[in-house]
Amino acid sequence: MPKRSVARSLPKSAPRRRATRVAPVSPALTAAPLTDKQNERDVRGLRIDKVGVRGLRIPMKVRDKAHATLQNTVATVGMFVDLPKEFKGTHMSRFVEVLNSHGSVVHVENIPEMLRAMQERLNARSAHLEMAFPFFRVKRAPVTRKEGVLDYDVRFDASLNGDELDFVLTVRCNVTTLCPCSKAISRYGAHNQRGEVTVQVRSDKIVWIEDLIETIEMSGSSEMYSLLKREDEKAVTERAYENPVFVEDLVRNVALKLNAHPDVTWYKVEAENQESIHNHNAYACIEKG
Repeated sequence: MPKRSVARSLPKSAPRRRATRVAPVSPALTAAPLTDKQNERDVRGLRIDKVGVRGLRIPMKVRDKAHATLQNTVATVGMFVDLPKEFKGTHMSRFVEVLNSHGSVVHVENIPEMLRAMQERLNARSAHLEMAFPFFRVKRAPVTRKEGVLDYDVRFDASLNGDELDFVLTVRCNVTTLCPCSKAISRYGAHNQRGEVTVQVRSDKIVWIEDLIETIEMSGSSEMYSLLKREDEKAVTERAYENPVFVEDLVRNVALKLNAHPDVTWYKVEAENQESIHNHNAYACIEKG
């Protein structure tokens, strides 16, 4: 039997497809230079302190103190430079190019390199970088030793002005606080609450995130856990009852530990207790000049 062509095997009602023709791009269009509006002169005579991108979310790996693993997390990034008064704008895409060129592993040691790259790529004197991300730790319950994961808010704020580097590490951590006054005047117990502590530090050498977390957790009535069995809950509540702490005590306890740290040159400690018997919070702050 002779072979039928594909066209003849199609039903009569099926339309034939026509090849799509794409119009060629005019050489004049491809050769024409693109206008660079950012480099145009601005006549208003006002310099801009910071201009750039903010709210950029990227996957990131963070080195931990033990150097055993690289922790996977997600960072929200801001990148900025100064803009002289004579320029109309900056090139936003170059910030992302600088960020992508440095890979996904971020540590304090490679932040100055990123800042210098921003200065060079955007012809700027000052460069600024902010990174905020959750940092995770595995914690064991105090009695049963069962493991659970806790998250902490961490932030890097770095600036390079010429050759002068400024770096601030921020860690936010929750603790339990039990009211000393309530314990002293009550017959049956004392009210407690969750205390949120925010610590910012400048230092001569690297201060690890884990060290700041431990400094904060040791300063409250009790540290917090994600997994507690009954035996653990008993131990945690009894420990808090034995270590009553005002919000004022909390910031002082943290500040004393930071004063004893040989590498910390500046700090700001804030604590806010989410009160359980008031419709307001208690707040305290200490800053080392």
